[in-house]
Amino acid sequence: MTSGKGTLRHMGLTMTVCVAAITVSSVASAASSWAMLDAKTGRIIGEDDGQRLHPPASLAKMMTVYLTFEALKSGKISWATRVPISKNAAAKIPMKLGVKPGDTISVREAVDSMIVLSANDVATAMGEFLSGSEAQFARVMTQRARKIGMKDTVFANPSGLTDRTQQVTTARDMTVLGLALRRDYPREYALFSQPSFSFRGRTYRGHNNLMYRYNGVDGIKTGYTSVSGYNLVSSLNADGKQLVGAVLGGTSARKRDELMASLLTRFSTGGTITASAAPVRKTAPAPVPAPVVVAEAGNTSLRSGLAPVPNERPAAFAAVTPSEAPSLAHAEVVEQGDGGEPVASTGGGIWRIQVGSLPDRASATQLQTKASNALRASGLSAQSAVEVFKGDVSTFYRVRFSGFDSGKSAANACAQMKRQSIDCFVVADR
Repeated sequence: MTSGKGTLRHMGLTMTVCVAAITVSSVASAASSWAMLDAKTGRIIGEDDGQRLHPPASLAKMMTVYLTFEALKSGKISWATRVPISKNAAAKIPMKLGVKPGDTISVREAVDSMIVLSANDVATAMGEFLSGSEAQFARVMTQRARKIGMKDTVFANPSGLTDRTQQVTTARDMTVLGLALRRDYPREYALFSQPSFSFRGRTYRGHNNLMYRYNGVDGIKTGYTSVSGYNLVSSLNADGKQLVGAVLGGTSARKRDELMASLLTRFSTGGTITASAAPVRKTAPAPVPAPVVVAEAGNTSLRSGLAPVPNERPAAFAAVTPSEAPSLAHAEVVEQGDGGEPVASTGGGIWRIQVGSLPDRASATQLQTKASNALRASGLSAQSAVEVFKGDVSTFYRVRFSGFDSGKSAANACAQMKRQSIDCFVVADR
């Protein structure tokens, strides 16, 4: 790795941050790193390469949510405040809530969708709403990171999607952020324990499977992009132990969760286990109402109130053994990010482009048409298809293009799509 310096400017304040240059290939080949923090003392009590730089993926949304909680506390916004969805936000790749440009959602809906669904469109919209643009909000994110003790993190956008601007964090820093959420906003933090939320008649289930499988885990966040690998921050509060752990750069959702489970047991009991032997959650902890500020109808004044409490964990998950818990196989597809599988290598194989993985066929077909038109407008053509993937919980529809003779031609076609605001990534079938 080589190092360089980037200067971030915000409101006349200049801050110089040293970061390491990370390439796709170096991250893809790097082993996972981890850190464990004692939430009572704020000290790191164990780590393995905990200061190695990784792209944060959707763990970046933890800071977006933190700054949203901060704006709520200051009275800048209320849970009922409407957040507009811009064209830029609506164009983000899944996972996303799929709200159309020009529409609005409430801050409560935005927070729920960022925590549970890890919605890229909503995170973008929230950043734009609070600071005017993704780039400006990223500067605020990075500054707040320094203030709470995150020494090496640089944010580039509110969602954590791969960005042209370097975006990095460490396992140590992510435990600090997890602790800050618990410490600074203990009531609002209860929202991280909810396994699902409902939006406009539809229920969305989250990706944090370990929260259902390990006794005492009360939430935080998963993250995935094809550049970062599989990331997880977990908070444990059980039997007098309070821990915050981070695993970055996992090769699969299952392996990442297994490592986190073994670490939580190691540092809470002194033993070691695998996920298959992890303690079972027997009862769901009682969620705590979040204090909010709500705008009264017809009045610009603000009053204090209580936000709706988080949804309880379903009983079906509270009673199962880990081996009976929902398979993690589908999580490797539905977790938010640049795709759902690693970036293609430079070797041989059948090269294809994936444009999206959507929850319904109609949306996938619409995206297929849009992407096909974008290719034709660029003077290119490729075979397209909507592929059905059936997970244990949900069915998703992948939009893919094939017929490329090399990785270079596939990458060129993907670049043409991106020029027309269609996100995509290149994969090679093994």
